[in-house]
Amino acid sequence: MENIRWKVDGMDCANCALTIRKYLEKEGVQNIRVNFVDGDVAFDATGSHSLKQIHQGIDALGYKVTGTSEAEKTVLPGQKMNIHLRYTLLCLPFTLVLLLHMVHDQLGWHWLMNPWIQLTLCIPVYIIGMSYFGKSAVKSLRNGIPNMNVLIALGATAAFAYSFTGTLMQWGEDYLFYETAASIITLVFFGNYLESASIQSTQKALQGLAKSQKTMANMIAFDEHHQEVIMPVDNKDLRSGDLVLIKSGELVPADCKILWGNASANESIITGESIPVEKKPKDLLIGGSILADGTVKAQVTAAAGDSALANIVNLVKQAQGEKPPVQQMADRISAIFVPAVIGIALLTFIINYFILNDFTASLMRSIAVLVISCPCALGLATPAAVAVGLGRAARKGILFRNAKSLELFKDIQQVVFDKTGTLTTGDLTIDNYTIINKDITEDEFKRIVFSLEKYSNHPIAKSITAAWKTKNDIRWDKIEEIKGRGIKAISRDGEEYQATSYKTAAQFTADNIHNVYIIKNNELAGWIDVKDDIRPEARDVIRYLHKKGITTYLLSGDSKLKCEQLAAELGIDKVMAEQTPEQKLTIIETLSNQAPTAMVGDGINDAPALAKATIGISLSDASQIAIQTADVVLMNHGLKNLPLSLGLGKHTFLTIKQNLFWAFCYNVVAIPIAAAGFLNPMFGALAMGLSDVVLAINSGRLFVKKVV
Repeated sequence: MENIRWKVDGMDCANCALTIRKYLEKEGVQNIRVNFVDGDVAFDATGSHSLKQIHQGIDALGYKVTGTSEAEKTVLPGQKMNIHLRYTLLCLPFTLVLLLHMVHDQLGWHWLMNPWIQLTLCIPVYIIGMSYFGKSAVKSLRNGIPNMNVLIALGATAAFAYSFTGTLMQWGEDYLFYETAASIITLVFFGNYLESASIQSTQKALQGLAKSQKTMANMIAFDEHHQEVIMPVDNKDLRSGDLVLIKSGELVPADCKILWGNASANESIITGESIPVEKKPKDLLIGGSILADGTVKAQVTAAAGDSALANIVNLVKQAQGEKPPVQQMADRISAIFVPAVIGIALLTFIINYFILNDFTASLMRSIAVLVISCPCALGLATPAAVAVGLGRAARKGILFRNAKSLELFKDIQQVVFDKTGTLTTGDLTIDNYTIINKDITEDEFKRIVFSLEKYSNHPIAKSITAAWKTKNDIRWDKIEEIKGRGIKAISRDGEEYQATSYKTAAQFTADNIHNVYIIKNNELAGWIDVKDDIRPEARDVIRYLHKKGITTYLLSGDSKLKCEQLAAELGIDKVMAEQTPEQKLTIIETLSNQAPTAMVGDGINDAPALAKATIGISLSDASQIAIQTADVVLMNHGLKNLPLSLGLGKHTFLTIKQNLFWAFCYNVVAIPIAAAGFLNPMFGALAMGLSDVVLAINSGRLFVKKVV
């Protein structure tokens, strides 16, 4: 299975995206994501699929595959200006002159009433309109997926054909509606331009992230005399292992590890935190961040296309291309919208003709129905809001892996927290240790502990190995990690050692307040206590959740006493301590069945529970498996943005509901008004374009709206 990512030009609205999606579904490809906002089309194809055939099929629909990424997207000569704006400017002079016939008496320009002059002025506009709307309409009908351009082409053609017939038959000026045909085409082009400009504005947060990916780098090379040579190169040409020089004030060109020098880095592009982070040799720098102070030499660890920032941008784009459940009903309506409107327009003509007995008035009303209807509004309601919500989240250091999570946040009633590294900083230090086995010296005890804990990724184990690191570690004959319990090993001499929790050590001691118990040959050898600081933002986050009526839980493998102390200090509602990963999974499954539940964790042990929760939330400094399992990743190394992620989720869904309400109401109200003759086709065309702009503006409010 190969993942294909294409850039496609010509997608103007959600109906276009639906057309491409339906075509790809017919081709049998999987995991289809179509984002008309930025032209991304992604799908999974097997060797049995012909990419060339699919490429040609998309072209046959009236769209154009221009590349495989933003970097490869080609801009042809003459296409730098927005195509809708260019066509608007081409059509506008002819349309304005045609509209002057309405005031020809005041101007004294009676020649404007000459039908052949009006035909001459209208023909360029009609040809331009049909080369765009007509061509697209024919292709969509040929593929059995009629789009909104069918309505525009029918409306403009009906007005033009009626006027042309009146000109040939010399029926007089009462049968001339060339200005209607020209106005429909010009105003729809203008409306499409306003819509595309508004939608592009919803992408500004993501565009800011993408822009930070592109910069020049100072690459370090060596000449034949082994002297350093600094060469400026585009960062997209950097590869893992390359050496770079980064000076104060410069963008970090790619993910890299510092080899020499100290600096402070502004990582707000990723974390949303503007306070510079101090960096020293062996520390990692994130591509796209800014070196606020200092100069360093660093080794590239990931090419620009594989950097953390690039992955974030790609994940957000993928999420924008997905459809949350709330959009499914709108998609079903959009799929039958165009045929339904054509039927309503025909019915409008027939009913009005029998009531009014006036062919011209009946035709104008049916044309107004065609051009005022807006299937785009239904399809645009969700993508516009999701684009803004995900973009703002990414700018603030919150990464949503899918659009569905945005919608699910509205229902969250319970939040479950892991303890170590989630509510606490995870920067553990050894507080105390006791050796019970008198046959073991202090150095030997530390050696045993290090040799065991070096095989664990648990934060407690990492803190102990960092403090007691030794090169003289024990070579084990057999070693295994018992999830939720600790490490068990057998030496080459046949002696058995364990670094474990109290659950295993309970048979040897009643003292249950220690973090790690060391057991040798089924006898307690000693224990270790570590201390951990509570995250400074934890209290405010818990207080916020309580204010919103959300129940909080502490779910941990740590001792009951320590968990209860922490819960009491933070005000957490319920505590479930000394739980294995299997028990955590069962608890989360039970809670999620009772009510929508979010789980916040950061360790390998949390990964199954994160996957089972309604929404899994991970921290950026969590284990990779926890990050990959989570639906939401908080990139600011803490809980600070948890309230913002909840707020953005709820308000994005609220915006989607507002947009859908507007889209439905607009069409439900506008079509009858046009059918009753209260709107002429020209105003209908303008109203159709502006309806999408209203949705884009409402979605854009998410950029500045207070959501917490």
